[in-house]
Amino acid sequence: MRVMGIDPGLRNMGWGIIDVQGSRISHVANGICHSLASDDLAIRLLSLFDQLSDVVATYAPDCAAVEQTFVNKDAVATLKLGQARAVALLAPARAGLPIGEYAPNAVKKAVVGVGHAAKQQVEHMIKLQLPGAKLAGADAVDALAIAICHSFHAHSNSRLADAVKRASA
Repeated sequence: MRVMGIDPGLRNMGWGIIDVQGSRISHVANGICHSLASDDLAIRLLSLFDQLSDVVATYAPDCAAVEQTFVNKDAVATLKLGQARAVALLAPARAGLPIGEYAPNAVKKAVVGVGHAAKQQVEHMIKLQLPGAKLAGADAVDALAIAICHSFHAHSNSRLADAVKRASA
């Protein structure tokens, strides 16, 4: 299974692709889609959508996962982040991919073991779990963490479904 993780952002939208075979994960690619703060909002969102759509077309993931947003004290910033998150959901949805959504604390707990882990701890665990991967930046690290979180949940759900199937047979 190929999993795409997406860390939504209006200026920098991180993405990461991993391959999953059973409990084994391997790095495929990661990067950051950028938009220019000087452009109009609609142009920025379109640019992010086009860049993310190109990533989906290039790496052909089987599913995607997107980080949920948190409400900020700045309502305008929260609204803009929500619009960027919509792009993060639309690009894989347009390709017909199932999409998982995870809270930041759930991602950190899955990768580090602690829901309130620092960014440095997440990056350290990503480097341990994906040795040799050249990381494009903090947003790409977060996207890989989201992909890993999704792979863990998908693996657990698959094992649960198998157990239920065996029990009802």
